[in-house]
Amino acid sequence: MKNFEFKDNNVYIYGLSEFDLPHTLDCGQAFRWKNDGEIWTGVAFDKFLKLEKLSDGTIVLYDTTEEDFKNLWYNYFDLDRDYNKIVKILSENETLKKACEYSYGIRILNQEPFETLCSFIISQNNNIKRIKGIIERLCENFGEYKNGYYTFPTAEKIAKLTLDDLQVLRSGFRAKYLLDAAQKVSNGEVDLYNLKNLPLDEARTELMKIKGVGPKVADCCLLFSHRHTSAFPKDVWIKRAMEVLFQGELPICAENYAGIAQQYIFFYARDTKLLGE
Repeated sequence: MKNFEFKDNNVYIYGLSEFDLPHTLDCGQAFRWKNDGEIWTGVAFDKFLKLEKLSDGTIVLYDTTEEDFKNLWYNYFDLDRDYNKIVKILSENETLKKACEYSYGIRILNQEPFETLCSFIISQNNNIKRIKGIIERLCENFGEYKNGYYTFPTAEKIAKLTLDDLQVLRSGFRAKYLLDAAQKVSNGEVDLYNLKNLPLDEARTELMKIKGVGPKVADCCLLFSHRHTSAFPKDVWIKRAMEVLFQGELPICAENYAGIAQQYIFFYARDTKLLGE
């Protein structure tokens, strides 16, 4: 690992141009990150992290160990992937080039699989503020309290609950899907932790055994927690963006990085109000 320095219980990352914190942490792929000015805080894999990008481009991970960085955060922030190379490839298409430039610094987060599954079940027909609220209530009521924050509850913990227990979430129809997901993961009917080793179509089919998980939710899970970068989540918004920008067909240059391209396209189309409000 080059361009990393461990000093005073902080980790300093130098020269990583393709990493923008707001674009990565607040683009709709993860829901437990908050910011106060330039400082971002969040919880992932039962660990709390505070980080910041300084004016010179240095990224600082505060109060974290070298061990946690190497074993958790390095993979979580996808630091082994060359995004400069990917952007160069995607930029062979002029429209994608504009999307990449506008959406600079988005990285794909490699999140905990069960948390990601629950998060995108909750995300269905929902807005970001409400998604975050439901997830926060899920953690506060059923997660473990650790030094000022709550962990995400395990599948085994949720599987033992009832729909009445889950009423505290105020999640509506999604509660029965969360319960089904937890039960199928905890009893091994869905092998959530082997999906990264399966071909994309097989992995998608496996996830869709869970009630309420369709192709879009499955592809979000596969992209954001199983390193299937060819997964291309499609909702109404991205379908419209694809029609407006590319006549419905992803450019050939993006085929190997479809999921990463999707993030640039989604952010670009949404943030520039290309498709209206």
